Amino acid sequence: MEWFSYRDETIDGKSKSKAYALFDSSLFDTIEVGTVKGLQQIHGYLFGGLYDFAGQIRTLNIAKGGFQFAMVRFLPETLNKIEKMPENSFEEIVDKYVEINVAHPFMEGNGRSMRIWLDLILKKNLKLCVDWSKINKKDYLTSMEKSVSNPTQIKALLQFSLTDKINDREMFMKGVDYSYYYEQENEITEGEGE
Repeated sequence: MEWFSYRDETIDGKSKSKAYALFDSSLFDTIEVGTVKGLQQIHGYLFGGLYDFAGQIRTLNIAKGGFQFAMVRFLPETLNKIEKMPENSFEEIVDKYVEINVAHPFMEGNGRSMRIWLDLILKKNLKLCVDWSKINKKDYLTSMEKSVSNPTQIKALLQFSLTDKINDREMFMKGVDYSYYYEQENEITEGEGE
């Protein structure tokens, strides 16, 4: 069991503990749902004290698997447009989620923060959230990669996994577990700053 205690001391281990605590924290009910500030609040909570950039919009260009995320020089304008996107239907909410993923506003920890952000938007506007345990890691990652040009697959995966258990602590905790599992062994490379 030595590996287990070691894992808890990693950034992901500590951040995951913070993610669990978020559900019971006073911040949880005060997060600005669907805004960039709200996403920064989530990121800051999950990674505060672990990364010096927790909750801060990145100032360097980043890429993952050969895909270049939104360029830093366009990031403020891009995030402003995303924040103004409508959230009245499942389709609109997932479109907003896909766009924030393309923007990738933080140096690290985007997916973990964005999945909580998505669930809060769904909860507020549709009284639903995602049961992440129903979504296979490979299917999720593949559909998110494809979502840049065609969001059909991610919409289908998320739609199939919706639940009305929006205040269920166990559902939230399970979502955290899967969210961190999706991120294992995914690397981001730093590009040149602008």
